[in-house]
Amino acid sequence: MFYDHQQIEKKWQKYWEENQTYKTSDTPEKPKFYVLDMFPYPSGAGLHVGHPLGYIASDIYARYKRHQGFNVLHPVGYDSFGLPAEQYAIQTGQHPAVTTEQNITRYEEQLRKIGFSFDWSREVRTSDPSYYKWTQWIFIQLFHSWYNKTADKAESIETLVQHFEAKGTQGLNAQQNDELEFTAEEWNAASEIDKEDILLNYRLAYRAETTVNWCPALGTVLANDEVKDGKSERGGYPVYQKKMMQWSMRISAYSERLLQGLNTLDWPQPLKDAQEYWIGKSQGAQVKFGVEGHNEIIEVFTTRPDTIFGATFMVLAPEHPLVDTITTAEQKSEVDHYIEETSKKTERDRMADVKNVSGAFTGAYAVNPFSDKAMPVYISDYVLMGYGTGAVMAVPAHDERDHRFAKKFNLEIKKVVETDEDIQENAFDSKDSVCVNSDFLNGLSYKEAKAVIITAIEKKAIGNGTTNYRQRDAIFSRQRYWGEPVPIYYKDGMPYTLPASALPLELPEVEKYLPTEDGDPPLGNAKMFAWDEVNQKVTSTDLIDEKAVFPLELSTMPGWAGSSWYFLRYMDPHDDEAFVKKELAEYWGQVDLYIGGSEHATGHLLYSRFWNMFLKDRGYISHDEPFQKLINQGMILGMSAFVYRVVGTNQYVSKNLINNYITQVLHVDVSLLKGTSDELDTEAFKTWRPDFADAEFILEDGKYITGREVEKMSKSKYNVVNPDDICKEYGADGLRLYEMFLGPLEQSKPWNTQGLSGVYGFLKKFWNLYFNGEVFEVSDEEPTKAEYKVLHTLIKKVVYDIEHFSFNTSVSSFMIAVNELQKIKCNKRNILEPLSVIISPYAPHICEELWSLLGHETSIEFEPFPALNEDYLVEDEIEYPVSVNGKMKFKLPLSAQLSAKEVEELVIQDEKIQQILEGKTPKKIIVVHHRIVNIVI
Repeated sequence: MFYDHQQIEKKWQKYWEENQTYKTSDTPEKPKFYVLDMFPYPSGAGLHVGHPLGYIASDIYARYKRHQGFNVLHPVGYDSFGLPAEQYAIQTGQHPAVTTEQNITRYEEQLRKIGFSFDWSREVRTSDPSYYKWTQWIFIQLFHSWYNKTADKAESIETLVQHFEAKGTQGLNAQQNDELEFTAEEWNAASEIDKEDILLNYRLAYRAETTVNWCPALGTVLANDEVKDGKSERGGYPVYQKKMMQWSMRISAYSERLLQGLNTLDWPQPLKDAQEYWIGKSQGAQVKFGVEGHNEIIEVFTTRPDTIFGATFMVLAPEHPLVDTITTAEQKSEVDHYIEETSKKTERDRMADVKNVSGAFTGAYAVNPFSDKAMPVYISDYVLMGYGTGAVMAVPAHDERDHRFAKKFNLEIKKVVETDEDIQENAFDSKDSVCVNSDFLNGLSYKEAKAVIITAIEKKAIGNGTTNYRQRDAIFSRQRYWGEPVPIYYKDGMPYTLPASALPLELPEVEKYLPTEDGDPPLGNAKMFAWDEVNQKVTSTDLIDEKAVFPLELSTMPGWAGSSWYFLRYMDPHDDEAFVKKELAEYWGQVDLYIGGSEHATGHLLYSRFWNMFLKDRGYISHDEPFQKLINQGMILGMSAFVYRVVGTNQYVSKNLINNYITQVLHVDVSLLKGTSDELDTEAFKTWRPDFADAEFILEDGKYITGREVEKMSKSKYNVVNPDDICKEYGADGLRLYEMFLGPLEQSKPWNTQGLSGVYGFLKKFWNLYFNGEVFEVSDEEPTKAEYKVLHTLIKKVVYDIEHFSFNTSVSSFMIAVNELQKIKCNKRNILEPLSVIISPYAPHICEELWSLLGHETSIEFEPFPALNEDYLVEDEIEYPVSVNGKMKFKLPLSAQLSAKEVEELVIQDEKIQQILEGKTPKKIIVVHHRIVNIVI
């Protein structure tokens, strides 16, 4: 019977949509299972075949859990704010909302074609005002919260105000920007502006001067992952380090909890390691160094205070606030030039460049508090303002970078003593080193010396033992248009939140999406974007009088704002009264299975955990962590094609002739190749782009052969394969099965369209099991034990594979089972019905059609998964290979119930063995039970 995949798939996709088959109800009497894919950004390019890999895996698991009787939440939505849509708007003048809507429509069309079991009724979009109303609401809660380190949780800012009113800062243990001290009397006497200024020091969402990645060409701040080699990832524009007033999130308050929480999660170890490194917990001491001729103090954090006697100079980050104060007039020009050069590097670049040290001398000297020796103070880009205190005491005999720096600037390198009292000049590779010139440290291990020095530091009142974290507070401002407006207005220079009743604060219309002439963000172009405090509404900017009408914040939120809590909104997407009802948050709880890319390890995944912990602290949800189990899917790689242009010409040399020319390698669209060969269609190439119209070709055997290489599938490499084309030719079920069949989910693997024919052949075989020629024919006759054995062998394997996410081996098992059933011409209902249920999570369309043909009027989706009966897997008979002196002579079928001793006796009595033995007594008889028999004579 002809397998018409196009007709079948259209039919069932229409059925699922019309009947809302996958709509999830909040049914507390059923056990729940929450399956989630990482939030997709809807780009204009649409999906290529690499994108659905994780979605197919999660869909298989979601369908499997439905078959097991779980109430499955498997939602979909779009992370629809972002820089690409805004850049397109700048170039074309088209509103980002328009292009975003078009892109989402395209994505949804493609996703539906692949047959995902999403609950489309719960779809959310971060750019929808009904969604970002709650992103703004969460921001307001963060603004009105502080972190109580004693309680180890976030609390309402009102509890902090009460503490100030009663005790001032006495007994306060809070996460803050600057150490402040004041009495209750001083607080109560302070003005409102002064109080608000003080509270900004403690709020979890706060405004402060911060060093950022500033891209003038894009007119916005960029996150570290949006910058590569000092240039913006989008557009390749120069990026500079710049100090700006920015909104930040106090994620640093949660560093220890984020670290400890990793122990409770079933995540890939490399991803946990990445977060642990990013958080960067270090234990050591904070030490104060005086500066000669100044009242200033340089404070450093060091994990090795025991090496303080080997400190011979100090290094400050170029952005350190003391640099300007302590730099001498003679050194100012050199220092200023160095600071300007450093501003062109991102922090990531500075951290990565471990071998090339550079710096400038400030002309100032700090005083070692233990030796009273003067140490020159330098600046260098290898010291980061955001880590520790932005200053280091340099111990060149102990630290590799300090050593390089000392060599370059001809600075003193003080020798160290190892615990075995051997002296080495360059001991920076040893963790057990202790510096000389210290009578009370020599001979101690570094751990003992560390404790001794910390005690001495505290006695001298020049510092204290402390724990430090590498993780910095997250910058929350973006100077962009296409993002969530920050619900803040400014009165007397102080930020105030809008009332909840005014949310959402919607994006205003603007004439252009570029910064204003005064350098303000694009929202500065809006005419209706001021806050009328009296009438509690947004009004015209012309009415701003700083008395009743005030300016609104012009920055927007970063892309990660909306994606930090979207998993919660899926639980209750249409609620106007709360971002999620507490009882629904309780029921759905954590995401049970989260599938997505490892590139989000230190961005989205950290921010979501932070927001989740905060919302739990404030009592809105009850679980600590958002995602219990996480799997990073690998990439599907594309087979790129290359042409070779002779440098300085428009001639192109075939691959095997390039050694005769100096060539430049260019990517070429794989669609320009002839069929599945490596031969370029030269006429198509000439019409592909205008600059190739007059191309000339140097051929081999009359053909132009391209180079081929497996690379990341990407539009820029012209190697993408459109899933629409695959679905048309091989069906969505063929695409789903093939992507799983390619290899283990977590591994990257190359795409090869030719491989689809094998999977498509399997689907046709599977289909034809249910037909006798052109007639659907399934027998109600009781299956044989052999037929049941095939079925239950498959059940056992597939259950194990799905629960261990080994989807590729399941597909192999399907093929084996169908081949075996075809060989024995099985058409029994009691085999073929459960077979369709087993395969349906992988290939839902064909299985729905077969289920319908089997006489069922309801969807296959909620049928119980077939139960395993191990009795069918017990062998009745074993065919033992019988060997003599290691050479197999014959096979002997015996009952599987026989013991090894009984097998031995029957083999010896066998007529064939008796003929071989010719009356001899065997030296040894080896029986491997249920496997083989070997007789040694």
